[in-house]
Amino acid sequence: MTIRILPEGVINRIAAGEVVERPASVVKELVENAIDAGARSIEISLRDGGRAFIAVVDDGIGMTKEEMALAIERHATSKLPGDDLEHIATLGFRGEALPSIASVARVVITSRPRGATEGWSLAIDGGRKGAVAPVAHAFGTRVEVRDLFFATPARLKFLKSNRTELDQAEDMVARLAMARPEIGFALVDDSRPVFKLPAARSGTAAGRLDRLGAILGREFADNAVAIDAVREGYRLTGYAGLPTLNRRNSLHQYLFVNGRPVKDRLLFGAVRGAYVDLLASDRHPMVALFLEVPATDVDVNVHPAKTEVRFRDAGLVRGLIVSALKHALAGAGHRASTTGGRAALDALRPGMMRLGATRSAPLPGLPMGAAPGAPRSGFAEAAAAYHAPLPDLAAPPAAPAHAPADERPQDFPLGAARAQVHATYVVAETADGLVVVDQHAAHERLVYERMKKAMAAQGVARQCLLIPAVVELDPAQAARVAALAPELAEFGLVVEAFGPGAVVVREVPALLGDVDAIALVKDLADELAEFDQAGSLKERLEDVCSTMACHGSVRAGRKLNVTEMNALLREMEVTPHSGQCNHGRPTYVELKLADIEKLFGRR
Repeated sequence: MTIRILPEGVINRIAAGEVVERPASVVKELVENAIDAGARSIEISLRDGGRAFIAVVDDGIGMTKEEMALAIERHATSKLPGDDLEHIATLGFRGEALPSIASVARVVITSRPRGATEGWSLAIDGGRKGAVAPVAHAFGTRVEVRDLFFATPARLKFLKSNRTELDQAEDMVARLAMARPEIGFALVDDSRPVFKLPAARSGTAAGRLDRLGAILGREFADNAVAIDAVREGYRLTGYAGLPTLNRRNSLHQYLFVNGRPVKDRLLFGAVRGAYVDLLASDRHPMVALFLEVPATDVDVNVHPAKTEVRFRDAGLVRGLIVSALKHALAGAGHRASTTGGRAALDALRPGMMRLGATRSAPLPGLPMGAAPGAPRSGFAEAAAAYHAPLPDLAAPPAAPAHAPADERPQDFPLGAARAQVHATYVVAETADGLVVVDQHAAHERLVYERMKKAMAAQGVARQCLLIPAVVELDPAQAARVAALAPELAEFGLVVEAFGPGAVVVREVPALLGDVDAIALVKDLADELAEFDQAGSLKERLEDVCSTMACHGSVRAGRKLNVTEMNALLREMEVTPHSGQCNHGRPTYVELKLADIEKLFGRR
């Protein structure tokens, strides 16, 4: 075969295959052009999920007659002043979007620059250009795309349903809208409004949170912590959801680099690393993070769709994200998401109650007309009397059945203990409602944080067993545990080989109290079986601590007296991440008095 130059039409269709995968790709390119044109309002209209019709209208700077003729030529762009590929400050710069789209669809471009007395229109049909003609038009640009892929039927038949294509386009517009709260966005499908996002009127941080709340829902806005960290010229801002606000997949993780929405493994991995000891392995946090880096330190030209990036210093980026998220989540203290309380209240509403359910009597100590008070601002002052570890919970409960007179609900964020239900849940009265605490989950987190702190300081204190415990395992498990004995000793667990299929436990972490050493080692053996054999036990600090903490925590079914319950609440208030257990489940649910009164018709 002889080498030849492909026809221009074939070249454009090949380029279109790289840039235009589906209707959402067209929407992305056109909306990015509108943003780069300085638009403050962008309207997107679709029909049949975008396969029949796409229109993007903006109020940007517009194009002159001469610029319009050039806009549909390959590699023509206004976004590379000085032809400098090292300083990309716009969303689009390759100059392939419009000609690629026009080669596989019927396109009409209408535009009028500010200050001009008339607009101009240009039609392109499958790559065949018409003449630029004058037309009446408002300031800005309108691009209409009809019959997408009519010129490439093979690509058309691989499109999904209209609903799926609309969902993809909606997600794309939402991502771009998150990064630009100062721009108003409206999306319409088949004359049905999908969403309308007005331009933010407040400052940057408040406006961004309002925009995120409008897209991700109020529960995200109500249960997210602000992120703002700087390291060596790199800045990370945005919001991260509390660990108890999690999802089954990572679709609700939105990451942006210099205002560009990206899907990057490095960034997703950093987010997962920051939440590693706060969530179960099959749960994912909700985040919206905006990374600003020097243009020379990031390559945005890795992929034609520009959704992947490459950093000059990937380690710096990962370290910034992990440390910023960990610091912000630790600063949230005992805070847990409000979704648990909301779900509980929804389950109790009359329309959602099961037939035959009876109304329970009010809990003692919770007068319905109690006036709310203001909790003290500092947790340290509130817990001053409870600076010591929790009481010995192996001892029998003391006699008092009510809180001391000076234990007032309004004095503490998590209130004063009033009762224990089913020997599992602690009920506390707060200034404006009540809190229900899962005693096992809460204490598990407290023990876990103590162990991490001890490991970081001088190691975990150990206590000898009066009678060493022999743990029978299968030979492979016993060999694995014995091989890691030196590292387990740093965690306070001293084990030795005891024949081919057993180990003997001589010391256990003092923090765990009266622990079942045999059950603990068996669980650890199962945990170690899943470790990477090339990895170190210290690299799996969170997993080991979590397993030990679970065995050292107060079990469900253990009756607590009021002093013990209040000590648990006070330590939760001063312990980071105490709002969720080691698996990301909430340790407590808060119910506001106003919502409870609504259930009983008092409001």
